[in-house]
Amino acid sequence: MFRNRSRLVACCALLTATALALAACGGDDDDGNAGGDASTTKTTEPATTTTAAPVIAPLTGMVDPTGESQSRPVLTVKVENTPDALPQWGIDQADVIYEEIVEGNITRLAAMFNSRAPDKIGPIRSVRNTDQAIVWPVGGIFAYSGGAPISVKSISAAPVNRIDEDNADDAMFRDSSRKRPHNLYGIGANLFAKGGQPVPPPALFAYRAVGAPITGVPTTSFVVGFKGRPSQAVTWTWNATSGTYTRNLYGTDQVTGTGAPIASQNVVVQFVNYVGGKPPGGAGYEGSEAELVGTGRAVVFTGGQMVEGTWTRASKETPTQFLDAGGQPVQLAPGQTWVELLQDGYALTTTPAPNV
Repeated sequence: MFRNRSRLVACCALLTATALALAACGGDDDDGNAGGDASTTKTTEPATTTTAAPVIAPLTGMVDPTGESQSRPVLTVKVENTPDALPQWGIDQADVIYEEIVEGNITRLAAMFNSRAPDKIGPIRSVRNTDQAIVWPVGGIFAYSGGAPISVKSISAAPVNRIDEDNADDAMFRDSSRKRPHNLYGIGANLFAKGGQPVPPPALFAYRAVGAPITGVPTTSFVVGFKGRPSQAVTWTWNATSGTYTRNLYGTDQVTGTGAPIASQNVVVQFVNYVGGKPPGGAGYEGSEAELVGTGRAVVFTGGQMVEGTWTRASKETPTQFLDAGGQPVQLAPGQTWVELLQDGYALTTTPAPNV
């Protein structure tokens, strides 16, 4: 019995010694290697993350945090531009605005929306022959209030979904506080719901990086010499603080119905020839049409600089290119752009910046 007890003690001692030796050689270690074998150390690979490229709105060149500009077409709305129409609604939120000459040498706007959908746009007025050439490259939706048969036929040939007061349903309304015909307005979201192609629209301009310089002639202000009665000559003035050109019409700095200033990052003066109609003096009557396919003079105002050059457009289906004197595309500032379709021969008067 004594011998058995001695053997048991000896076995226990041996087991204890073996366990201690093993612990000393390969014990657990929080540092992963201290006192251990380097070949058994565990490593953790750093996690990789992928950052999606920002969505860029095609008609402004700006980052679109909502991404909505990629999921809907262009909405072009014909907007009146006479004293009876003021203040206009929604055009401060347009991506691109074309100003065209119509009857009596007055002007009318074709405001293009894609990245934003104002609750109230207008007042909406009738179509003109020039409009089909304006919208042909972008398609989408065209909202208007009717028009002469020749103009309705003209826009019917363009690749747009035409929406007028007769088929607008809840996308247009009459504001009873204003007199007809200056009181028809569109609702952006409801007009977009009418659908159009392509989605998204193609870009119309080239853009430079935010903050990138532009080489031109520093210019404080300029006057686009539209005529009409009263005069519809427009004065644009560069505001370096906001990085925009503010718009003055009928001697007043323009604001919208919400009080927002009408100001644009870019203004393009495109000299064109209006043909047809019954004009004394050549331009601006119902039935006339701006020739927008071909080439001509263009003056681009962006970043406080004036860049003189040319415009060129090969066909109705292709966007217009605006080129500098060296034949390179003029790069605009990301943001809104106004295109002034000025009759060739009408005046463009500029005021150089001081010390230039």
